[in-house]
Amino acid sequence: MSHILRAALAAAAAASLAACATTASEKPKTDTAAAPKPLPRGLEADPGAFASTYKPLPGRPTAIVGGTVLTATGAQIEGGMVLIRDGRIEAVGPAAAPPAGYEVVDARGRWVTPGVIDAHSHLGVYPSPSVPAHSDGNEISDPNTAQVWAEHSVWPQDPGFNLARAGGVTTVHILPGSANLFGGRGVTLRNVPARTTQGMKFPAAPYTLKMACGENPKRVYGGKGRSPSTRMGNVAGYRAAWINAAEYGRKWDDYRAKVKRGDKADPPKRDLQLDTLLGVLKGDILVQNHCYRADEMAQMIDIADEFGYRITSFHHTIEGYKIADILAQRDICAATWANWWGGKLEQFDGIEANAALIHAAGGCAIIHSDDPDLIQRLNQEAAEALAAGRAGGLQISEAEAIKWITANPAKALGILKETGTLEPGKRADVVLWDKDPFSVYARAERVWIDGAVTYDRTNPDLQPKSDFEIGLGGLR
Repeated sequence: MSHILRAALAAAAAASLAACATTASEKPKTDTAAAPKPLPRGLEADPGAFASTYKPLPGRPTAIVGGTVLTATGAQIEGGMVLIRDGRIEAVGPAAAPPAGYEVVDARGRWVTPGVIDAHSHLGVYPSPSVPAHSDGNEISDPNTAQVWAEHSVWPQDPGFNLARAGGVTTVHILPGSANLFGGRGVTLRNVPARTTQGMKFPAAPYTLKMACGENPKRVYGGKGRSPSTRMGNVAGYRAAWINAAEYGRKWDDYRAKVKRGDKADPPKRDLQLDTLLGVLKGDILVQNHCYRADEMAQMIDIADEFGYRITSFHHTIEGYKIADILAQRDICAATWANWWGGKLEQFDGIEANAALIHAAGGCAIIHSDDPDLIQRLNQEAAEALAAGRAGGLQISEAEAIKWITANPAKALGILKETGTLEPGKRADVVLWDKDPFSVYARAERVWIDGAVTYDRTNPDLQPKSDFEIGLGGLR
């Protein structure tokens, strides 16, 4: 008999004896401080709804030996070694004799980094092939669609996930589009082949809220003869929504206080839109704010201060270099590009050194994609930003710049404790590059996610195809 079964039987026996000890004249004691009964399912937000079913692929103990290791903690180790065991980083340091039983990967002449993380992608919600039937990223029905969740549009068979993995991308943050003031919830995914979105969902990663300022919302709704049609209309829309969310929170607080006192009370009607906004006000959902101009970013910070929430990241952030000191002081990450500018007037003042200047000011610089092609080459985009910074006189090492596509996006997505750096205990998300990843010629040679090889450039069996690609004759 197992010790667990013995303990269970002992507990049952004790409970039976306690029940027998109660005489007819002795009423069982009741716990007056007992928690109120839960509401019927669906009447209150369920934090476990649409839970992750992700399970790591099987891996093996692995020693990656002899390469140049960029840990994304600021260190560069020449002739280093990374040990992987049970899906986690076991050790990082100078090369030594690997432990017995480990698969040894010869990394001499190669580079080793954490897995690349894209903080802004629309893979799966605007998948390939790009046809109207697949256009599921923008719910252009109201300026406030905080009630929609990007994960409910993700198509796991999007071939773009496989192409991104070939570029070293191990984690992807999927956002709704930027047509609305409040676009909806974003979701963080493990970049693994899966049949369902839940099978890709990063366990315990916080939800995010996509917000957008500037030209997009006022153009989309002004063009329909609706509000907002101006930037001041944008701001009025944000403020009205946060007022409603705060009131919604007060109603739930009042209800719970009454129940705790034992008073009769009916719960407020649940509102999916306000559930999301209230999650932001409580600090459970992270704001990812599409914004180009420096003055508008400053206004969005003022709105956050008015209603008591914080902005985790500005996205695109073309003019971030103009307020780099403010972003650093407020600990707001800036996700941007090197070259993408000029597509519309609010993009006009973009410069290649934007990320480098934000980094130099002590800020959290991120290189993101917002594009199914660029996601395959985030290391090259980071290299362009690094080169521009150096050309401007900024002394930034590659050991620091690698953070722009690894540690910093992990921080912005609330998953830095789990991934983004090569440190013992973290998920073994690792890329082996055939050259310096800041070279335009560099290619990912092998990619591990949670210690399992999920891509190998030299092995066709480890270059997964989606069911969609197979259906089109995409097998080798």
